[in-house]
Amino acid sequence: MNQLVDTEGGALLQLPVAQFGERWGTGGVALDNPDLKDVLKDVASGALQLPDFQREWKWDDERIRALIATVTLKYPLGVVMALHTGGVPQFKARALKGAEDGETQVPDLLLLDGQQRLTSLFQALHQDNPVETVDARGKNLKRWYYVNIAKAVGAPTDRDEAIVSVPEDRILKRDFARKVVLDLSTRELECRAGYFPLHYVFDTQRVGAWQQEFVRDPANWPVWMKFQEQVLNNMLSFDVPMIKLSATTTMDAVCAVFERVNTGGVPLNVFELLTATYAGNQAHAAQYGDYYRLPDEWHRIKKGLTSAYPVFGKPDAGSDDGLSSSDFLQAVALVRTWEAKRSGRSVSVSCKRRDLLELPLEDFRRLAPRVAEAFAWVGGFLQRQCIVRTADLPYRTQLVPLAAVRALLGDETDTLGADDRITQWYWCGVMGEMYGGSTESRFTRDVEQLISCIRGDGSVLVPDTVAEAAFLSDRLDTLTTRNSAAYKGIYALLIKQGAVDWYFTDGPLAPDRLVEQAVDVRPVFPKDWVAKNHPRRTAHANSIVNKTPLSLRASKSMTGPPGAYLKTLTLESGMRPEWFGDVMATHLVDLGALEADDFEAFYAHRAKQLLELVDSAMGKRTVFRDARDR
Repeated sequence: MNQLVDTEGGALLQLPVAQFGERWGTGGVALDNPDLKDVLKDVASGALQLPDFQREWKWDDERIRALIATVTLKYPLGVVMALHTGGVPQFKARALKGAEDGETQVPDLLLLDGQQRLTSLFQALHQDNPVETVDARGKNLKRWYYVNIAKAVGAPTDRDEAIVSVPEDRILKRDFARKVVLDLSTRELECRAGYFPLHYVFDTQRVGAWQQEFVRDPANWPVWMKFQEQVLNNMLSFDVPMIKLSATTTMDAVCAVFERVNTGGVPLNVFELLTATYAGNQAHAAQYGDYYRLPDEWHRIKKGLTSAYPVFGKPDAGSDDGLSSSDFLQAVALVRTWEAKRSGRSVSVSCKRRDLLELPLEDFRRLAPRVAEAFAWVGGFLQRQCIVRTADLPYRTQLVPLAAVRALLGDETDTLGADDRITQWYWCGVMGEMYGGSTESRFTRDVEQLISCIRGDGSVLVPDTVAEAAFLSDRLDTLTTRNSAAYKGIYALLIKQGAVDWYFTDGPLAPDRLVEQAVDVRPVFPKDWVAKNHPRRTAHANSIVNKTPLSLRASKSMTGPPGAYLKTLTLESGMRPEWFGDVMATHLVDLGALEADDFEAFYAHRAKQLLELVDSAMGKRTVFRDARDR
């Protein structure tokens, strides 16, 4: 049974070829075995190109030599995969490295799998320039490839050693370039040394001229005949197993196939696939005289958002920290499918990969500005929740449905009732840790249910995210790092409810002060002190219960237990002790327990206060495992 098998890094699709087309809607899969010579000609002419979403990738010198040795022995190279274009490529195409002269031609095939192998073979065996590669340390090299004739006609096990590469000047040196060990800078020197230039192999005239020079010495005839039989003929008759997918193959299938066959590389994402698709949009090119540059548009959008709201990350186009390109596309898809469902053109709201891949350019251009404005509103919403830095954002994914709701409702979200519903939904998602797993189905439910609740149409009274969210009382003990959304949530809620810094006491820790004063989560009781004085409570020292948002300057004065550092902080604040006690209370701590260095009393009191804070944000009571803990 023929199966699709990957050759560049892992298993492909373990499906019989006959079933592949049925599963992915390709309309047919052809198996072909063209000669390597013809494949490289197609690369040179531009008949075989790459879809623009393929990344540049360069094999190192050692791997190229091993690949060439495989070809000279006529060992299996492995299957390559290409997509028929039908004369109208789905994606913007580009030439393989070194074949840029053919880039103006409309390709017949787009190479999905085999770029590294075919690029290496094209540069080494076809083009009349040194190969651009790297050494084992990643240093850039330019190398010519040769085969040592005497070694090549020996045992097959010697073939790897027979393939050599030399620098651009064709002179191989050792001992810090002080000693020439091989000079192939002229044809005469090549023949004298018995090293055949592999970029001649498919050029009959050049092979003939080189042969004439080599056999001027009659003693070379026998070795040449063996070389021609055991090496050159193998290369001339070498075929390349090629799977050719029909031009009707769906975009989803192309994306899925590419991800599976390129397991050794960086996974392809939908944004890159859409970039190539939009770039190949002929209607746009005809109207505007150029293809649509999705990365440029995304960079412009993200730069505008991050300049106003740093919580969205860095503005760098290549950076997906904070708000990612996929997040933005998902929000656009949610808006598009919600509109389609409402008009009867679709049956569901969705933002799965297929929805993104099927997002028409005209719809993206229509909706992107509205979604960008919606994310700007989301940035303002987060600021009101005192979340202004990327590292403090509980869930990035929760912003996607929120932006979609804003894009669909516009100013309707600004009413007092709508703001209350959205805020409760947000904090239920954070403190209930509802966005930690698979989120696509929750996205769609939240969009539809939030809109229904805000508009009060009666179909949904409470979104599932609110109804299902629960905060367990003992969860506080295990919230110890920023890996937890609820940990970040409590940090933000403490700031939102009015916490005042213990050094800069002139006002609450407003969002604009968090960066300026280097505010972070700081321990109230030092961990080492707790471990020494309350060894059974050591784990609790890391809990969010024992931490609070404070400036870096305040933390520098917090040495030793609270009973020691409170006096220092009181003096530094310039406040009367009773006033400074009010500052401490804004962090929901028991001042008496701190002054007495009573960690257990402090922890019990603060845990209760934090649970009340969480209850208020979620609009529902904490769940206690044991009624005695209430």
